[in-house]
Amino acid sequence: MKLLLLCLSVVSLSSCVAWHYDDLLNSGGVADIRLEGTSVLDLQSETLKTLPAAKTKPVVAIYKDSFQDLTGQRKSNSQFALFSTAISQAPEALVIRAFKHAADGKFFRVVERVGLDSLTKERQIIRSTREDFDEEEKLQPLLFAGVLVQGGVISYDTNLKSGGNGARYLGVGASRQYREDTVTISMRLVSISTGEVLMEVLVAKTILSIGISQDVFRFIEAGSELVEIESGAAQNESVSIALQKAIETGVLKIIEIGIERGYWQYETL
Repeated sequence: MKLLLLCLSVVSLSSCVAWHYDDLLNSGGVADIRLEGTSVLDLQSETLKTLPAAKTKPVVAIYKDSFQDLTGQRKSNSQFALFSTAISQAPEALVIRAFKHAADGKFFRVVERVGLDSLTKERQIIRSTREDFDEEEKLQPLLFAGVLVQGGVISYDTNLKSGGNGARYLGVGASRQYREDTVTISMRLVSISTGEVLMEVLVAKTILSIGISQDVFRFIEAGSELVEIESGAAQNESVSIALQKAIETGVLKIIEIGIERGYWQYETL
């Protein structure tokens, strides 16, 4: 019974330092940066989404190998590298989404080039079937692009900045730690008619990780037994969301540069 009461008292002591996670994030310091619980399915940039529509929508082509992970970075657990890659191996999907959702879908016309082989085969099947059954209806020609999107993820730097703070008193303590990584992308628009690089942008996005822990250490019965209780929480910013934010920022900069240089114009109301 005595041992049970001592254990209960230790648990009650630990509850005194078990700060609420949201309160700790708001308590000051580096942990002020709240990591949003958003999904990669959401369009992150409201600025990109709410842009005015284009007067004449440019047609852009994004091939599967035109925007790749050029870093070869592997996932790391701070001890050894894993076999899984740190970055999505299909970043062109995020690029297509960013261009397609610019101005809520009213700025660019994006043509399908990632699945071009499947598209071409399906059109051949339709064409041969209509010829066999003497159907006169013809397929519409494929839409060709005026500009080509090129680039890739050129840098993924881990553990660029780390730190934390903590305190312990009479065996009761708490601590918090943070780590900062950076992903960098390069994106350029190339004229298909001339091969000229019309514009190029470089965007870097930080990736934050925050860890919080509390622990209690108590001796019981003159050092013959001991009780140690520890709890903690960690939150890591999604690499996919960070990459999507960097890509959308790059698309936004491309639109702004194109407006300044007269490549396209906003639709006037």
